[in-house]
Amino acid sequence: MLTEGMKLPDATFPVVTDDGPETVKLSERLDGRRVVVFAVPGAFTPTCDSAHVPSFVRTADAFRGKGIDEVICISVNDPHVMRYWGRLTGAADAGISMFADAGADFTRAIGMDYSNPDRGMLNRSRRYAMLVEDGVVTRLHLEQSTGVCEISGGEALLAAI
Repeated sequence: MLTEGMKLPDATFPVVTDDGPETVKLSERLDGRRVVVFAVPGAFTPTCDSAHVPSFVRTADAFRGKGIDEVICISVNDPHVMRYWGRLTGAADAGISMFADAGADFTRAIGMDYSNPDRGMLNRSRRYAMLVEDGVVTRLHLEQSTGVCEISGGEALLAAI
């Protein structure tokens, strides 16, 4: 399970750009950099859409002001959904990278997977936010309850770094 002090495993994420589909290696985005990574259970789901992503849209510039090189959102969705969701939420305009963990491979590798069949959420990611420095998790804010965005929101992580 994901913990502070853990080196993140390398992963590849499909993304869709204006030039077409690409693959992004997480290690290339983390090596030698300070990066904020946050994960949501699903694009267009209520808390993710109304609270979690908007909190990082509001704080993206403040993170950059604190020396953060990139803000990345990860969700177990396909890359087309992530691209469209990034546009609709303003995340793309705020410079937030939207990564699709389409098969939940990264999410499972860090022990953040869960399912809630009663709510139609199968093989999803738990909600969290973290500061990663040179590939190592130095701050981790993991929500303990589903449907809330309190300690994993942009403002909470920003205040902690």
